[in-house]
Amino acid sequence: MTLPVFLADLDAVLAGTAPAPLPGPGQTVTVTGPEARHAVSVRRLGTGDELILADGRGKAVHCTVRETEGRDTMILAVDQVLAPTVRDPRVTVVQAIPKADRAELAVDLACQGGADAIIPWQADRCIARWNGPKRDKALGKWRAAAVAAAKQSRRTDVPRVPGLADGGDVEKIIRDTVSGGGEAVLLHEESAVAFTTINWADSRNVVLVIGPEGGISPAEVDRFTAAGARSVRLGPEVLRTATAALSALSAIGVSSSRW
Repeated sequence: MTLPVFLADLDAVLAGTAPAPLPGPGQTVTVTGPEARHAVSVRRLGTGDELILADGRGKAVHCTVRETEGRDTMILAVDQVLAPTVRDPRVTVVQAIPKADRAELAVDLACQGGADAIIPWQADRCIARWNGPKRDKALGKWRAAAVAAAKQSRRTDVPRVPGLADGGDVEKIIRDTVSGGGEAVLLHEESAVAFTTINWADSRNVVLVIGPEGGISPAEVDRFTAAGARSVRLGPEVLRTATAALSALSAIGVSSSRW
């Protein structure tokens, strides 16, 4: 079975800041707090057990538990540095905010599918609105969902979840991606262009724009395609906004070196 993954600096990952450097082979490190509590009290790891300690940005080390103290402290011996996580192409999901009961599911599935970043987008037709103090709380939930899904998926990197984007932000992301030689696509049920017409193997940086339950508005389609995005249809069925990213990431996976 694949070794469990724990984060060396959970607070930094949840805050979206740079984590502290990982220790090297031959060193020891003490892990405390929620990560150690889960390892010791829930997973029942003890002396001699192996695990992966990650920084949440793709770097990780293989460790052996040297000893535990109480229910929320473990001392690890670092055995070796693992190869960093590299996905080709890199995929950023611009996810229109779903209704509350589906928001964390959308993040969870996109993370399982291998998204490198998940950007919450306040689309024209979003029912959910992140206003005032609600914004920070909702963003925190998305980041926590990304952490949980990454660990469950045995990922050593957690998808970055930056701040809330509006239409202007998405337009800039598209322009920057396309001008840099990448591919930006809108998943749009009314498009006559099939998802399979794009040669994903030639792309190094991909942006997937996923609309809300009510779909991407005509004004947004015009604005984003003018910025360089391609409007494509992902299969004959109309997918829910929470499952579209996973479906698209899976299709890219089998059409590129990702898989």
